[in-house]
Amino acid sequence: QLQLVESGGGLVQPGGSLRLSCAASGENLNEYTIGWFRQAPGKEREGVACISGDTSDAAAVTGRFTIARDSAKDTVYLQMNSLKPEDTAVYYCATHLSGPMSSSSSYGYWGQGTQVTVSS
Repeated sequence: QLQLVESGGGLVQPGGSLRLSCAASGENLNEYTIGWFRQAPGKEREGVACISGDTSDAAAVTGRFTIARDSAKDTVYLQMNSLKPEDTAVYYCATHLSGPMSSSSSYGYWGQGTQVTVSS
C-alpha cells in the first residue's frame, strides 16, 4: 500500500524559504499526479500546487511556490520562497484519484503532514 511522507517543514522568518519533500513507500510515486495542500488552524484545507508527470500547476501562490518532481529520487518537492506569516499551516501531499485537482476530495492517499511556521 502506498504511504506518503512529507518532510522539510519548520520555523522560518518572513521572507525566508523552505523546500518540502514528499516521498513514498510501497509504490512508485512517479505514476501518480501529486498535489500539495495546506491547512491552517480553523481553516479548510486548500490546494497549493499539483504536478502530473512533469507538468505542474500552482494555485494562488504562483510566483512564490514551485512544485517539481525528481523522478530518479521518486520525490516531489514544494519550493516555497518569500514566505509570509499567512503561509503558516500544516502542509500535506496527496495522490490524485479523480475529479478536480484543486479539490481535496479528489485525492486518495495522504501523508501525515509537515508543519510550516512563518514568524519573526
